[in-house]
Amino acid sequence: MSERKALLILHGKQALNEDVRAAVEARREQGWELAVRLTWEAGDAQRLVEEALAAGYPKIVAGGGDGTLRDIAEAMAAQSTQASLVLMPLGTANDFARAAGVPLEPALALDLLDVAASSIDLGEVGGQVFLNMATGGFGSQVTANTSEDLKKVLGGAAYLFTGLSRFSELHAAYGELQGPDFHWSGELLALGIGNGRQAGGGHELCPQALADDGLLDISILPAPQEVVGTLKSLLTDGFGIDSMFVRARLPWVEIKVAEGLYINLDGEPLEGDNLRFCAQPGALRVHLPVDSPLLSVNEVVNRPD
Repeated sequence: MSERKALLILHGKQALNEDVRAAVEARREQGWELAVRLTWEAGDAQRLVEEALAAGYPKIVAGGGDGTLRDIAEAMAAQSTQASLVLMPLGTANDFARAAGVPLEPALALDLLDVAASSIDLGEVGGQVFLNMATGGFGSQVTANTSEDLKKVLGGAAYLFTGLSRFSELHAAYGELQGPDFHWSGELLALGIGNGRQAGGGHELCPQALADDGLLDISILPAPQEVVGTLKSLLTDGFGIDSMFVRARLPWVEIKVAEGLYINLDGEPLEGDNLRFCAQPGALRVHLPVDSPLLSVNEVVNRPD
């Protein structure tokens, strides 16, 4: 089997992207057998992954946003395959790719085909997988309610704009989180459960997360009255909010809430009042930059004392 063989699964909206076309042609000129398939509707990513693996492709390239990456990662993990994944970030936020240091230019992203794959974790809840992060509360609703038109105009800043415009709807909810040697309960405004570090267009909810440590990073934004009263200004200027989080690093965590909690799994909605999140260690082989901040081999470099 030729190792210089890959299949690009490209989000249908990117079919006319000239940068992608040029990047694919350049790889082919370098001797790569690089085929392209487009997604059109729900279920296409899973089907195309299955077809790629059946055809013997050792590498799959995911071309799209965080939702596309999640769908392809979930489909690959379900097959327990040794095939590896390359990320070609083409969405609005590209949160996982940005945190991992993956280039946003298609040609540079495809250069990762030549980099050795690393085994990374996935998150799982209720049989659903996420590559980057599960967010709950205010932040997840902002992401879900940010319009496509606004994202086209403002890019990642659209999430912040939507959050500020919907500030009057902000409310806290009572929740209880339980994990190994960890327990927290109280009113919370937002929750991040990260395999990656950022969500919602660049907000670092889990700034110390590693994608290959077998653990999930938990970030809780409590809701004392003084936080509720100042959150709007904190969102505006970006200062001071990080110190208010309660953080933990756990292999699993159970969440119970008094009312249904809205969760966003890399763009996929989930709702429930009793959820268990767990890490799936080494569930997926991904080509990341050798100096990626999400790899534990670089932990000392990226976390100076």
